[in-house]
Amino acid sequence: MNKKIFLLFAFLTFAGSYAQILEPVKWRTKIEKKSETNYILIFEGTIENEWHVYSQFTPDGGPLPLELIFKNQSGNFNLIGKAVEGKTKTAYNDVFEVNETYFEGKAEIRQEIAIVNSKLKNIAVALNYQVCRQSCINAEKQFTFLLPAVSKTPLVVPAADTAKVNLMVSTPQLKTEMVSAAPVIISKPIKPQPKRSLWSVFFIAFLSGFAALLTPCVFPLIPMTVSFFTKQSKTKAQGIRNAITYGICIIIIYVVLGFLVSWIFGADALNSLATNVWFNIVFFILLVFFAASFLGAFEIMLPNSWANKVDKQADRGGIAGILFMALALAIVSFSCTGPIVGTLLFEAASNGVVGPIVGMFGFSLALALPFMLFAMFPGWLNSLPKSGGWLNTVKVFLGFLELALAFKFLSNADLVLQLHLLEREVFLSIWIAIFGTLAFYLFGKIKMPHDSPAPHISVGRLLLGLLTLSFTIYMIPGLWGAPLKIINAFPPPTEYSESPFGLGGSVTNAVAIALPEGAKIGPHGLVVFDDYDNGLAYAQSVNKPIMLDFTGFACVNCRKMENNVWADEKVLSLLKNELVLISLHVDDKRNLPKEKQFISKTTGSEIETIGDKWTDFMITKYNTNTQPLYVLTDLKGKSLNEEKPTISYVGVSEYESWLKTGISKFKKK
Repeated sequence: MNKKIFLLFAFLTFAGSYAQILEPVKWRTKIEKKSETNYILIFEGTIENEWHVYSQFTPDGGPLPLELIFKNQSGNFNLIGKAVEGKTKTAYNDVFEVNETYFEGKAEIRQEIAIVNSKLKNIAVALNYQVCRQSCINAEKQFTFLLPAVSKTPLVVPAADTAKVNLMVSTPQLKTEMVSAAPVIISKPIKPQPKRSLWSVFFIAFLSGFAALLTPCVFPLIPMTVSFFTKQSKTKAQGIRNAITYGICIIIIYVVLGFLVSWIFGADALNSLATNVWFNIVFFILLVFFAASFLGAFEIMLPNSWANKVDKQADRGGIAGILFMALALAIVSFSCTGPIVGTLLFEAASNGVVGPIVGMFGFSLALALPFMLFAMFPGWLNSLPKSGGWLNTVKVFLGFLELALAFKFLSNADLVLQLHLLEREVFLSIWIAIFGTLAFYLFGKIKMPHDSPAPHISVGRLLLGLLTLSFTIYMIPGLWGAPLKIINAFPPPTEYSESPFGLGGSVTNAVAIALPEGAKIGPHGLVVFDDYDNGLAYAQSVNKPIMLDFTGFACVNCRKMENNVWADEKVLSLLKNELVLISLHVDDKRNLPKEKQFISKTTGSEIETIGDKWTDFMITKYNTNTQPLYVLTDLKGKSLNEEKPTISYVGVSEYESWLKTGISKFKKK
C-alpha cells in the first residue's frame, strides 16, 4: 500500500513539474480552394485571456513578429502577396519605444498560394510567433496542409502540430508573487492602449497644425480671409456661418487626404513602409529636402496654374465657392504645410488605416479654428501681431526641427542594418550641432536668406533661444554615458555606441582589461557570457556560483527586470561581485553548425539555431517555457535554491532575497 502511495506521489510530482510548460494559444488550420490552382491557407488561433500574440507587422526593434516559413515552396507553389491578418490592436510599448501590433483573444492569418507543381500533395508550413503576458513564450508550430481534390467550402485538415517552444519563466506561485511584488515592478500585464496611441497622433498633429499656422504662408491669410467673409456677407450671422463652413471645408480636405493615403496603401503597406529600411532612408532625404526649403534655400510650390484655376472656382459663391477657397488655401500654403503634412502622414502610418485620418483631422482642426473664431469675434483681429520677420523665424525654427527629425529616420535604418555608422555618440553630436546652431540663430548671431534686418531680438525669441541652448547643453553629457531620459526615444540605445559608457568612460576601460575570454559587457556594465560552456569554465576558475538568465532580445519583461531590478544598488552589487552571469537568448536566430544540429529528445523538434539550443536546454532541464527565467546553480549545474529553484518577474526585495539565499548555500558547500 505504501508503495502504491509512493508511486502515485511520484507521478503527481512528475506531472506537476511539467505543468509549467504553457501553451496559451491553440491553433487550428483550414484550407480553402479558390480556383483550380489557387488555395488559401487559414490559421486560426484561440488565445487565452490576458495573453497576446504579436503581428507580422510589429516594427523592427520591438517584440518578435509572427512569421510564416514555407518548407516545401521551391518549385511547388508561389505566394500571392503577403499574409492577411484578422483584427489586431496597436499600442505603444515604452520599453522598445515602438507601436507594437498584436492579436488578443483570437488570431487569424490567411495566405493565398498558387500551385505550380500539379503533383504536389501537401504544403508544410512553420508558424513562428511570440506570445506574452507577464512572461513571454517564443513558439514554433509545424503544420501540414493536405491539398483537397475538390473543396467548395473551407476544409479543416489535420496538422502536424509539433511545438518548438522557447522557454522562460513560471512557477505555480507566479500570480501570487506578482501581486506582492515591490512597487518598482509593474505587477500587471501591459494593457492594450490603442486609444492612447491615436490620441498621441491627434495631439501631435494638432500642435503641428498650430505650428503651420504661424508660418508666413498661412498667418497673413487669417485677417484677409476673415475680413472677406465679414464684408461680403449681408449679416454678421451669415459671415460667421460662412467662416465656419470655410473651416469645416479645410478639415474635410485634409481628412480626405488622410483617407486617400490609407485607402491607396492600406494598413499592411503603411505598417511595412513605416518600418522599412529603404523607406526610412528615402524619408531621411525628403526631410533634409524639406528642411532646406524651410531654411530658405528654395521654395516648394505647387504649379501656379492649379491655384489660379481653383481661385476662379472660388468666385462661384455658396458652399461650392467656399470649398474651393479652402482648397486654394491648401494649395497656396503648400510650401509651408507640405513638409509638416508629409512628416505627419509618415508618423501616423504605424497606426494603420485610422492613423493618417486622425492625424489629418488634428492638423486641419488647428488650422481651421482661428478662421472660425476670428469670424465670430472680429475684434480679436486687432490683437493679432502684425506679419513680419517673426514669421520667417518660425519657418526657420521648423526647418531645424525637420533636420533633427531626419536623422532619427536615418538612425532607424542604421539600427536595422546594424551598420554602426550612426551610433549614439555620432547621433548626439549631430543633434548638439543642429540645436546649438539653432540657438545661435535665435540669438541673432546667424542670418538666413529671408530674414529681415533686426536691430534687436524680441523677448520671446530670447527666451526660446535660452530654452534651445539649455536643451543643447543637456545633451552634451550624453556623450559620456548620461541616459538623457527626456529624449530617450530618439537616440540609438546606450549599447549601440562606440563605448557603452560614452566617450572616455573609465568604467568601460576597466571592464575591458579584465574581460574574460568569451565574455562581453552586458546591462549596467555586467560581465556576461552568452555560452553556457564558456561561462561554466570561468565560474569553475573563480569558484563562484552561476546565474543562468534565460532571456530574449525581444523580451519586454526581461528588459524591465534589467532596467528596474538589476539596476538596484544591492542587486547589482551581488550580480557583479558574487556571481557569474550567463545570459542565454532563446530567440537567437543564428544557425548552429550542421554537425551540432539535432532532434530534441524532449520535444521532438529540430534544434537548428542557437536559440533552439537554449530553448531545449530550458525545457529539458527546468520544465518551463516562459521568459525571463533565472536559475542559481553550483559548479555542477545543480540548483542552489531548492525551495524555489527558478524565479522570474518579481520585485527588488524578493529577487535580492532569492540571490542571497543561493549565494549563502554555495558558500557553505
